[in-house]
Amino acid sequence: MISTSPTAPPDEPGGGVASGPVAPGPPPWARRRLGLFVSVVWVVFLAEPLTASLDAETLARRVVGVLGVLGVGGVFAGTVLTLQRRGRVPRRAAVVLIVVQVACVALSCLAAQEHGLVGLVFVCVTAIYSLGGRAPLWILVASIVVMLVLPRVLPGWATEDGNALAVVLASAAVYGFTQVIDRNRRLIAAQQELADLAVARERERIARDMHDVLGHSLTVISVKAELAAKLLRTAADRPATAPEERAASEVSDIQDLARGALADVRGMVAGSRQVTLARELATARSALDAAGIEADLPGAVDGVPAEHRELFAWVLREGTTNVLRHSGAARVVVTAAADRLVVDDDGDGVPEGRTDGGNGLAGLTARAREAGAVLETGPSPLGGFRLAVTVRPGPGPGDARIVP
Repeated sequence: MISTSPTAPPDEPGGGVASGPVAPGPPPWARRRLGLFVSVVWVVFLAEPLTASLDAETLARRVVGVLGVLGVGGVFAGTVLTLQRRGRVPRRAAVVLIVVQVACVALSCLAAQEHGLVGLVFVCVTAIYSLGGRAPLWILVASIVVMLVLPRVLPGWATEDGNALAVVLASAAVYGFTQVIDRNRRLIAAQQELADLAVARERERIARDMHDVLGHSLTVISVKAELAAKLLRTAADRPATAPEERAASEVSDIQDLARGALADVRGMVAGSRQVTLARELATARSALDAAGIEADLPGAVDGVPAEHRELFAWVLREGTTNVLRHSGAARVVVTAAADRLVVDDDGDGVPEGRTDGGNGLAGLTARAREAGAVLETGPSPLGGFRLAVTVRPGPGPGDARIVP
């Protein structure tokens, strides 16, 4: 027999659950060799027509008969090997193989006479292995008719009705075997689908938990920030001092950030998170002003095509984060054009010995590549660090590089 597709052993996922220690099974290469041997060993049943061909009266018939028998076995073995390696045989190739096999059966019958009809068993088995639909059934019926009729109409041929029974039994066994293999394949696919569904459900559960826990915390932060801002503005009858006004403004910014983060969490859970360039510009201006960093930002984003704004927004967000956390900069300049956005600062520049961009820049690189853009990092003309993204004019994968 031949195993046309791998099945999961009991000690692997999808192959059953063991109740105790499981002894290691044979390695995969051993199972493949065993399956190949069990499949090809069927050719021993061609010994009868081969012997009859060798006993033919003339040398020419002997040669033709032997070649026919070897052709039948060779086509069958080739089908087995193809199924072992590729899992299927193209339909056109299968039809050609069966036609060649039938021709080889005819050649073997020239020398072995009725004994050569044994090759039709292999023709039917090859058809079941490689053809789908009702074609194997018609080939089986034709083979039975030939086995029953041909010996009765050709002089000198003896009737061997047992061959017809053999082809029926062999075809039924192989058909049942292929059905088992197909059901095993479907079972493995169903088990994989169930595993994927379980993973998806677990992700949904984590997303819901994140929304419930983090969303609640952000809501509380937003409410408390709003209350603190009101208390700072109305705590005394006297006019508020400059530090108090600044504190109230900062608390108001905290409230806005908490609300924005809450919206982002809800968007991620819903799978519809949207990042807008206009919002990121406003957020960057607020954050940089709060940090005491001079910011030169575009006043509008009308010149940026809509299909580029989301990518530019992510780049601006990452650039602002880098400036606030790592750069030590006093001035930031953001330039936006139709196909390019650049974030320059006058900070510490590229850290010495750093060759990667960290997780944030790695994520931007992937986004830029998907959008067909180029992400650039390197020294800035202001003396600090530059982060830029440029959309390529034509389709193609993006990249990331250090620019001079």
